[in-house]
Amino acid sequence: MTEPTNDQLRPMPDDWQRALAVVAHPDDLEYGCAAAVAAWTDGGREVAYVLATRGEAGIDTLDPDRCGPLREREQRASAAVVGVSEVEFLDHRDGVVEYGTALRRDIALAIRRHRPELVITLNHRDTWGGVAWNTPDHVAVGRATLDAAGDAGNRWIFPEPGLDPWSGVRWVAVAGSGNPTHAVDATPGLERAVLSLLEHRSYIEALTDEEPEEYARSLLTGFAAGAGERFGGRPAVAFELFSR
Repeated sequence: MTEPTNDQLRPMPDDWQRALAVVAHPDDLEYGCAAAVAAWTDGGREVAYVLATRGEAGIDTLDPDRCGPLREREQRASAAVVGVSEVEFLDHRDGVVEYGTALRRDIALAIRRHRPELVITLNHRDTWGGVAWNTPDHVAVGRATLDAAGDAGNRWIFPEPGLDPWSGVRWVAVAGSGNPTHAVDATPGLERAVLSLLEHRSYIEALTDEEPEEYARSLLTGFAAGAGERFGGRPAVAFELFSR
């Protein structure tokens, strides 16, 4: 069953300074969210990335021992394109990330370290818009991030010496949701979003026979145009926003 959608997307809140994006794999943020990150960092906001895995199981022709370091390098280069210098990896195993207290703890501690007001994650539901099945890693990390935003503020959950609770998360924004509520104008950051995705060249070349730049540009402009239909006709990055 597909969830109902709102007619028009509202602008994302802009009265914040620090954001933390938490996703499962290298490239998750580049498939449609990086244009918003570029716009935010242009405006002087701080954004950091935390990835549950290094994406080591993501390229069929590469052994995980070689693939993981390669995808980590590509992710760091990709983040730099949109103004992000802090990129952390939690070293859960790609493809078999498990939702549970271990994952919640790792994400809650990351939230305490970075102390964001806005947390960003990827679609945590079983499907993409009701028509395509989501992957277990995305579901586990998205759901754990929503839960960890609350865990981080409770001093009795996952106590860690020297790391104070952080109850300052005001919103969790879910990219790739089939039920978006808010959006960011993608126009200022769209070109850098394309370049950011292109940094994942090894992954793209293994994924498709299409020329990488044509693939990245077509995909991201298509996503932005689709979201823009509900955002005054402007290219947009859409999010489902949960207030805390």
